Amino acid sequence: MPAHVLLLGGTTEARRLAADLAARPGVRVTTSLAGRVARPQAVAGELRIGGFGGAAGLADWLRTHQVDALVDATHPFAETITAHAAHAAAATGVPAVVLRRPGWRPGPGDRWYDVPSLAGAAEVLPGLGRRVFLSTGRLGLATFAGLTELRFVVRSVEPPEPPMPPDTEVILARGPFTVAEERELLCGHRIEVLVTKDSGGAATAAKLTAARDLGLPVVVVRRPPLPPGVTAVPDVAEVLERLGLGWV
Repeated sequence: MPAHVLLLGGTTEARRLAADLAARPGVRVTTSLAGRVARPQAVAGELRIGGFGGAAGLADWLRTHQVDALVDATHPFAETITAHAAHAAAATGVPAVVLRRPGWRPGPGDRWYDVPSLAGAAEVLPGLGRRVFLSTGRLGLATFAGLTELRFVVRSVEPPEPPMPPDTEVILARGPFTVAEERELLCGHRIEVLVTKDSGGAATAAKLTAARDLGLPVVVVRRPPLPPGVTAVPDVAEVLERLGLGWV
């Protein structure tokens, strides 16, 4: 029987890893997506959609489907599934590894304000600007609903659900975007401050470069900590080494 890898996906790195694993003889890979996006991008190998029913449900799935290794390559802010994966791996003895792209760090010319949460971002915004590009996804907009004096531009792949700030314009688009495109958006909407989560990676970093070029302040929501005892690796190559699949 082929080695069965369960890949908790939803990121660019997860799709890249799935393609690498699916191309290897003797490896079966199943990518699991939460189902928050109606039309997810294609992935190599097998695909399942939806939750597991908590850590216990995930542990049952690992046993039932004879999973040999678990890779958590979810978004850095998907802290619930990361905690469930850690518990399920410990309960079943299935080897597990967390794949997280490195976080962003400011460079010369950046005007960044680090905050620990969306609530922290909402607290500092009124002192930084009235026209806000809220690039944090479609979830969590209720945190900013009380900021009635500010105007928000929100970009997401699918329409966000209320509550949200009363003065909000929604842009439906899927990246990645170029620096020129991000600069055009910021200038066209006369944005005064950008809010983003510390997603890391190059795919969504163009907005940071555009904000630096325009001298705009950026509120960066830093990542939640990993569960106790859990560490992460930064790239696909190291995941393969951890799984003992680092052959050519």
